[in-house]
Amino acid sequence: MNRVRDKVAIVTGGASGIGLASAKLLASEGAKVIVADFNLEAAQKVAREIRQAGGVAEAAFLNAADGDLIKEMIDTAVEKFGSLHILVNNVGGNNPQKDLDVVNIDIEEWDRQMNVNTKSVMLGCKYAIPHMIAAGGGSIINTASMAAFAGDAVRTAYGATKAAVVNLTRYVATQYGHQRIRCNAVAPGLILTPAAKAHISPEVMDIFSKYNALPYHGEPEDIGYTVLFLASDEAKFITGQTIQVEGGHYIGNPTVPDFLSLANTHAN
Repeated sequence: MNRVRDKVAIVTGGASGIGLASAKLLASEGAKVIVADFNLEAAQKVAREIRQAGGVAEAAFLNAADGDLIKEMIDTAVEKFGSLHILVNNVGGNNPQKDLDVVNIDIEEWDRQMNVNTKSVMLGCKYAIPHMIAAGGGSIINTASMAAFAGDAVRTAYGATKAAVVNLTRYVATQYGHQRIRCNAVAPGLILTPAAKAHISPEVMDIFSKYNALPYHGEPEDIGYTVLFLASDEAKFITGQTIQVEGGHYIGNPTVPDFLSLANTHAN
């Protein structure tokens, strides 16, 4: 119950999915949490639920495309709670109708994702780090993606922006480690967030299942617990790393499921 006791944490994109799970877990382990989201009403609901469960939380509006609002969010957290120790840069997304292959991608979508998925992470670090140094150190956790580590037929901008987050994480860790700032990332695979459940068809889910090493998909709490670990002193000697939380989807030779299927066919 006390893994991050009395720490002040900001979770962006905290109103749903991975962000919501992270915010609630941090609060359950003693952190004072700012739940920041574009959907302020939903963020207020999450903060209220945390308080009803005995935690400490406040909501904040965040448009991750607006650098001034990122700074305002961080300054507000420090004014409200006196310091800042944990920043979870979790905002991100893509538009699959526009984020296509390199020839056909919508250039405005490329620029939008660079701004929201990557620049917002950099700005969060930029404005949070001075406060963390003043507090004696801190932990930054960036949400990357397994799209950063493999090519795809589409989602070109998404993969590129998340790859940038992975390397930005290393740069922050390198530049501010001596000031006791740790910076790590989490790379989720398919996670059954409400958005994933609403938009991914059963057929696509079956394809993911075929290539997972584990016989199930991830839940938001699987990422939330990884965030909690990286935020805590249990991870005090871990920095610059990206932890892949993806059910073993990418670890094996990609031909393995097909060869197993072939072997079973011959056996029958």
